[in-house]
Amino acid sequence: MPSKRPASLLQDSQLSLFDVAPEITPAEPGAPRSLRELWLGQHRVGYELKRARRRSIGFVVGPQGLRVSAPRWVPVTEIERALHHKGDWILRKLVEQRERQQRIQASRIEWLDGGRLPYLGEPLTLVIAPSEREVVWDAATRQLRLPLPGGASAEQIRDLAQAWLQARATEDFLPRCHRFADQLGVAMKSLRLSSAQTRWGSASADGSIRLNWRLIHFAPAIIDYVVAHELAHLREMNHSPAFWDTVRSVLPDFERSRDALREESIVAQ
Repeated sequence: MPSKRPASLLQDSQLSLFDVAPEITPAEPGAPRSLRELWLGQHRVGYELKRARRRSIGFVVGPQGLRVSAPRWVPVTEIERALHHKGDWILRKLVEQRERQQRIQASRIEWLDGGRLPYLGEPLTLVIAPSEREVVWDAATRQLRLPLPGGASAEQIRDLAQAWLQARATEDFLPRCHRFADQLGVAMKSLRLSSAQTRWGSASADGSIRLNWRLIHFAPAIIDYVVAHELAHLREMNHSPAFWDTVRSVLPDFERSRDALREESIVAQ
């Protein structure tokens, strides 16, 4: 009997030894902190140390760098010994975070005439077209013609373009959901779009599916993977080997799209 707890596809999720998590978690109110640094191999690494009520040493690598949470009774020498033990992991995650931030910066959209943004894996160009009466998609030139005046603000351009993208997301995602639901032999109760900042999709045992509308920026193969992933949860509400076998039954090479998705960022708006 599957649990009623929603399953989700997170933009990042990886747990390891010493209670390691990749996302920055809010600090305990009033917890004392100190900034320190140490050498990991040939790299000098700064980190923030927070003393907290916990039983283990926790490492968090996020946009602000390395944070360490440790019980109040653990000496700094033991903390740094643990840091050295996980040195390779920490350095790799710091590099990944730096590259991730660079991708986020590169993905920022300029909401102006001539601005470009990805649509189904390929760039489109925003064109201010005062003579148009409605939004026009020219597939041949990959131009999205917006019926706005020449002095339209960035907010006006963004709102109109995003409304069009969200409508296309519904049109694109729904047939994919029906196709994979049929192949998997599951019943999808409903599909809703989300605007989550760290989650591409989720599924509930009652058959409700939520997909991040910004998936419309990505190539069809990536969208297929997220759709198949969420619908597979209607058979396996977990990430067990049986779940991945279920995904593989409809997408034999899903790992390629899964790896590509891990390199993507939710497009900065």
